Amino acid sequence: MTHLWVRAEQRQNEDRVGLAPDGARALLAAGIRVTIEDSTTRAIPIDGYRDAGCEIAAENSWPDAPADAIIFGLKELPDDGTPLPHKHIMFGHAFKGQHSGKALLDRFTAGGGMLYDLEYLVDEAGRRVAAFGYWAGYAGAAVTLKAWAAQQQGGICGPVGAYPNKDALLAELLADLDATGAPRPAAIVIGALGRVGSGAADLCEAMGVAVTKWDMAETANGGPFPEILDHDLFLNCIFARPGTPVFVPVSALTASRKLTAIGDVACDPDSDYNPLPVYNRATSWDAPVVRVATDPVLDVMAIDNLPSMLPAESSDDYAAQLLPSLLTLTDLGAGVWARAKAVFDDNTKI
Repeated sequence: MTHLWVRAEQRQNEDRVGLAPDGARALLAAGIRVTIEDSTTRAIPIDGYRDAGCEIAAENSWPDAPADAIIFGLKELPDDGTPLPHKHIMFGHAFKGQHSGKALLDRFTAGGGMLYDLEYLVDEAGRRVAAFGYWAGYAGAAVTLKAWAAQQQGGICGPVGAYPNKDALLAELLADLDATGAPRPAAIVIGALGRVGSGAADLCEAMGVAVTKWDMAETANGGPFPEILDHDLFLNCIFARPGTPVFVPVSALTASRKLTAIGDVACDPDSDYNPLPVYNRATSWDAPVVRVATDPVLDVMAIDNLPSMLPAESSDDYAAQLLPSLLTLTDLGAGVWARAKAVFDDNTKI
């Protein structure tokens, strides 16, 4: 019997989950065994899973799960170097030239396990079957606007946290912007036709921010892109890959510009294809921006788990998208799972 083991997230400020109780009930009805780890942080309470009929395991007990269990989580595992013998479903961030990815793949090789990377679960056309993109863009634009508001008052963006729902986020952000006494900034979104970009644009428009929406057609010439520097905010919603142009070069740090806040929602600073070489490390909830220039000021927001700021909405949305694929776990040799395995195999060849 196929056995899906949903682990608790071990990363700080990560309250999301990729399976909702209704989805767990559907998996059980399809003959898939479902174990849910207890969690002190998960946005969806454990009682819903228990009522659905799931087995409940202790928090962070997945290393001792049966050998045939498929371990399902979202964000990274503890970086302790231990071999990984199980099949894992997660965001590995290991296949796009990330320098930290090799260590993870080495752990799978050492343990004989397998990574089905959530970013590489794709349909026949190569489109991802599930993504948190919309809520990443939504939250990323909000934090970038918070950074801009702090600048208007001579400061730098302070810590951010999770919100019970998007209305609470919008109310707080509106108060932040109104407190500046300044006209709303102008923003440019690259990747505006995608899920990430649409979320970023929707948040901006909800706050009365004028948005210039660019996508592939506007960036096809490869740059440079002086128009970006003519906006107050730039929101990068395009994931780095070979051929991605540089959007904000190092020379922008000392150039004449309106641009004072960048939201790198894609957040690939350690990728070989980083389109924003003005910075080189992710930011955090405690320190949401890194200041890369002071005259004029330029702050970069690059938090890599943005959807967890709205954990309830983002979990429900993602779980609904992913459920049809989870229902096919009984046949790992076909469909999305076979395609994801091929990516793993290609990246672990000796």
